[in-house]
Amino acid sequence: MSDISKSPKIRSAVLGAAGYSGAELCALLSANPYFELSYAFASGGRDPEPLASLYPRFARQVDILVEPWQDSLIPELDIEVAFLALPHEASEEVAPKLLAKGIKVFDLSGAFRLKQPELYPQYYGYVHQHPELLEQAVYSLMEWQTEPLGDLVSVPGCYPTACSLALLPVLKAGLVAADCIPVISATSGVSGAGRKASLTTSFCEVGLNAYGFFKHRHRPEIEQNLGRKVVFTPHLGNFKRGILATCVVNLNPGVSAEQVKSAFTQAYTSKPLIRFTDKSPNVADVAGTPFCDLYWQQDGEQLVIMSAIDNLLKGAAAQAMQAANVRFGKPETVGLFAGAVA
Repeated sequence: MSDISKSPKIRSAVLGAAGYSGAELCALLSANPYFELSYAFASGGRDPEPLASLYPRFARQVDILVEPWQDSLIPELDIEVAFLALPHEASEEVAPKLLAKGIKVFDLSGAFRLKQPELYPQYYGYVHQHPELLEQAVYSLMEWQTEPLGDLVSVPGCYPTACSLALLPVLKAGLVAADCIPVISATSGVSGAGRKASLTTSFCEVGLNAYGFFKHRHRPEIEQNLGRKVVFTPHLGNFKRGILATCVVNLNPGVSAEQVKSAFTQAYTSKPLIRFTDKSPNVADVAGTPFCDLYWQQDGEQLVIMSAIDNLLKGAAAQAMQAANVRFGKPETVGLFAGAVA
């Protein structure tokens, strides 16, 4: 008998299980030998429904009933941890109630990512009702995690994950010119817009277009991570899942190719979910995986870094699972290879 089989599993719930990221979380939790998916909830006013009826690919893999959520259920919940795959304002409302019951919260929304409450009206369109929780929340960009994870964990956004993993090695190594403003162009598949039907994100209507110029809500999160201003332009592409980010910076005079390579290898040699590629990464190669693929090219003082992730996994559910593994003292990557498909 293994130690795993003798240990009680960590009872968990997913709120927002009917959405793309929530469904992926249900699959990852079901595949993780240390966790038990005890509950799956979706918005109120709906009938209970097996997850496999919403996502047939999970048939015979994830046996859970997606039930309608209401806050009155909180006193009855017998769980240690809740994963919130909810809209920002919904997460902000329910998280304090779960925390008050002693439940640890991993939030996949933007409700607790920014440390400055005054940024929420500008970038999220509402006034933050619990600014005291912004300091309590620990931001979990896991490859750069140094602070112990607490009871409220804020999982990074998909674009910030891709861009920050690309740029932090050379910034932390002091190779980027002090006056450089990184220029980031990133393209996401249509699943990044969520499952709700919309003409603007209908697969038949999407070609390739930019949006959110200078005002996208992920811009201040990226700037918070990097410690400097950026020009960030997101794009919507006509593919299901994945993000490809192209990040351009100016290096200090005299920075060599070997110094750039060393910055990346020193940052990520011990990080199991970072892969270096020998050509520009392809979203098709990361779709359905928890990896971030990185590639760079240098021309004198100009450096281009390419980053590819699955927006639903490394950009959401897999990073939440990775953080929960670490928070509960389990192997970092356990349960992350649940066989998701593109």
